[in-house]
Amino acid sequence: MNEASASKKLLSLVCLIGGAVLLVASLALDFMGSKAGYRGALLVIGIIGVIAGMYLLPTRKYHRTLIYVIFLFPLLFAFVVTVIIPLFLGLFYSFTNWNGIRYTEFVGLANYTRMFRQPSFIWSILLTALFVVFNMILVNLVAFLLALLCTSKLKGMGFFRASYFLPNLIGGIVLGYIWQFIFSNVVTRIITSMKFSMLSDTKTAFIAIIIVYVWQYAGYIMLIYITGLNTVPGDVLEAANIDGANAMQTLFQIKIPMIAPTITICTFLTLTSAFKQFDVNLSLTNGTGSLMFMGEFLTNGTQMLALNIYNTAVVENEYAFGQAKAFLFFIILACVSILQVRISNSKEVEL
Repeated sequence: MNEASASKKLLSLVCLIGGAVLLVASLALDFMGSKAGYRGALLVIGIIGVIAGMYLLPTRKYHRTLIYVIFLFPLLFAFVVTVIIPLFLGLFYSFTNWNGIRYTEFVGLANYTRMFRQPSFIWSILLTALFVVFNMILVNLVAFLLALLCTSKLKGMGFFRASYFLPNLIGGIVLGYIWQFIFSNVVTRIITSMKFSMLSDTKTAFIAIIIVYVWQYAGYIMLIYITGLNTVPGDVLEAANIDGANAMQTLFQIKIPMIAPTITICTFLTLTSAFKQFDVNLSLTNGTGSLMFMGEFLTNGTQMLALNIYNTAVVENEYAFGQAKAFLFFIILACVSILQVRISNSKEVEL
């Protein structure tokens, strides 16, 4: 029995190792651009070998693990193919002169040093940071006030909830063109003192982008706040009312502390969404706007970081340079998100 188990275990290890080797070989051939027709066969045989090796392992624990892996494989495969592999390939290409199809040489840190010498890129980082700060405050404030309104006992609250959430269903590109018409034609006619559109000046155009973003995203965050407010126990609110607490005391001393996890989620979603703002920025102003910065005259006064990366890679056809900017963008977003979550979690404990 022990010999049979040992031989079965040896066979399973051979299948596992052989399957893994074939998988790596097929991926390596594909990465090197080989035109060998047996790459697909190596990939399929490798997958079968790995699965067979896990199945042949002589313990029930490994059989259960195999079942878990089989059920999770589609999701894990999609995540690896669409996130993990592009991330590392992008990092690799950022050190080359990649043109979107192939690369001919390694350039080291040239793309990274070049980006920090580009005033338009530095301005996009600063503008994005300013946009994130304003929107984290305004979106959460407006959304929380709307949530308080929609959790009151007034009539027709279902209609108002749907109305406030409706702008979030409109695509960013369409939304940008709608508001472009409003700022250029409607607002200028209502406010007769405005001789020019808000979009014609860099400062007012930036304010216009903030207005559109808050109008679009506040309804979505409102629904999360409504869910949090509805989880506050009714008996706690009744006890506070009996003890003589007024509305403001109930809000700041009971409701807000008890929905601290909801506030953490909303601030995180607002932060990441504002950092990645692209579609409204593209359709509303296309990043245009003139100003002096670092001794240079810039024409991208309202161009935020995501749009700057897109223009660098796609419009200017500098894919390696754009990839270097994108990887830096990933590092900034990851660090800021982790920091925000940790600060919010510490505030939850204090509350």
